[in-house]
Amino acid sequence: MRFIETKVAGAWEIEIEPLPDERGFFARAFCAETFAARGLMDRFVHADISFNPSRGTLRGMHLQAPPRAEIKLVRAVRGRIFDVAVDLRPQSPTYLGHAAVELDASRWNALYVPAGCAHGFLTLEDDCEVLYLVSEIYARDLARTFRWNDPAFGVNWPAEPQIISARDANAEDFKP
Repeated sequence: MRFIETKVAGAWEIEIEPLPDERGFFARAFCAETFAARGLMDRFVHADISFNPSRGTLRGMHLQAPPRAEIKLVRAVRGRIFDVAVDLRPQSPTYLGHAAVELDASRWNALYVPAGCAHGFLTLEDDCEVLYLVSEIYARDLARTFRWNDPAFGVNWPAEPQIISARDANAEDFKP
């Protein structure tokens, strides 16, 4: 795996290193030992799938607060998404900065989202399927949602959302 720094401290774009042969290729998408050696989460407690039939579907910006703050490893397994992590950690050198990565199933890349970062994505084509590995069990009382286009985040989304949940559409701005 190749780890590529993003504009958010502790967030990484991760690319596979395929080993091709006449059958296609084999690649490692996650390795606990490799992640632990980099000081990253090496234990995920559940895997979630998000299916999005329509281009322009927005999900986010979501965060789970301490003491159950989540780390996520996000991968598009079908289609392409514009994936965003916004740093909401006050002590971070990249506080209120964001990382935006196009995750593409045909590239097999992923985004590692550290705890304390809000996460969201916009589908760039129809029939997108997104797989998340998540480090904490979901705790409804700790779930937070912030406005996807909050000016404090400065995210330059590639398009306006066409489909968005009421929860996400009515989310408030982040208040530091």
